[in-house]
Amino acid sequence: MEKVVVIGGGAAGMIAAGTAASRGKHVILLEKNDKLGKKIYITGKGRCNITNYSDIEELLNHVTTNKNFLYSAFYTFTNDDIINLLNKYGTPTKIERGNRVFPKSDKSSDVIKALEKYMVSYGVDIKLNTEVKEILTKDQKIFGVKLSNNKIINCDKIIIATGGISYPSTGSTGDGYRFAKEMGHNIKPLKPALVPLEVEEDWVKQLQGLSLKNVLLKAVYNNKEIHSEFGEMIFTHFGISGPIVLSMSSYISNYLKNKKIQVFLNLKPALDEEKLDKRIIRDFDKYSRKQFKNALSDLLPSKIIPIIIQLSGIQENKYVNQITKDERKRLVDLLMNLSMTITKTRPVKEAIITSGGINVKEINPSTMESKKMEGVYFAGEVLDVEALTGGYNLQIAFSTGYLAGISV
Repeated sequence: MEKVVVIGGGAAGMIAAGTAASRGKHVILLEKNDKLGKKIYITGKGRCNITNYSDIEELLNHVTTNKNFLYSAFYTFTNDDIINLLNKYGTPTKIERGNRVFPKSDKSSDVIKALEKYMVSYGVDIKLNTEVKEILTKDQKIFGVKLSNNKIINCDKIIIATGGISYPSTGSTGDGYRFAKEMGHNIKPLKPALVPLEVEEDWVKQLQGLSLKNVLLKAVYNNKEIHSEFGEMIFTHFGISGPIVLSMSSYISNYLKNKKIQVFLNLKPALDEEKLDKRIIRDFDKYSRKQFKNALSDLLPSKIIPIIIQLSGIQENKYVNQITKDERKRLVDLLMNLSMTITKTRPVKEAIITSGGINVKEINPSTMESKKMEGVYFAGEVLDVEALTGGYNLQIAFSTGYLAGISV
């Protein structure tokens, strides 16, 4: 019986191991942590956004790096397939806004349990607290792995599913890149992706903890719009975060190498200038005997009102019935284009995923096998593929893991 070693007990590794074992292989899964799926456990704020229930072409459209490489994987193991597999092993799912799929229980631990049951049902030998030090090769073919205790495990095939370098506390410390490099693979530069952004302006710190819904964030470089995102965001002690900011980071990180990027926040994207002006006039009529600082509570969250007053240049003690048309126009423009200067992304340890990784030109997209070393397969975040938030990156892990599992 062919022996397969899977390195890494995350989403890609568990699917790969269970799938390879279901085909009659003797599979050993090696995980250096004391438990499986540590990164799955923290995804989706502990709820685990398993996948996205859009059609496959739509899934591919949300892949921002090397989407063509994923065609075969996405069509071989679909979002339906992972949902069915989790259902079969005791974790029913539900679909939420934006077609995002979560476990019905809202517990990421249930996803991990289902994947573990999948492996156990086919006899995968799971070894925790087991770190691989080296891949053993001879004549461009692998023959085993050496562990950190110098023990050697011989095998016929290896699947490397070690993740990236984001969230190193989950065990993603870049081992797979080192293994790949030692076997002659090129690694595309590693940087944070789906990551919060640091902001230059001091007033942002005063808004720490303020969460905004249904806002529009637009990034501009050299007077040209790079990207815009609608949805939720949050202010932090260093800048901005939240779903639209994380997605935005994937589009602007390359511009941030040596430069700063301007972003504009539209606090009222449902209204055009004229409608917003009419709305403000209505509020000012309602509060005509109040000072400016007390006339914005219907329009904005209380925490941001002092900042808007400060940036508008309108005296806070001015009575609203004395505010001029020009001042009102300035206020409308500010609410639709609240400007912030992005200086850099947060470090990779705070990123949801790693951008960069093993050059996919050196991997067979139909099997996930290395073109440089016979018998070695790669799956998941260790590859140079990335997607936006919404369940797409976990689908990449599941699809590439499955493809590797049926190919070994």
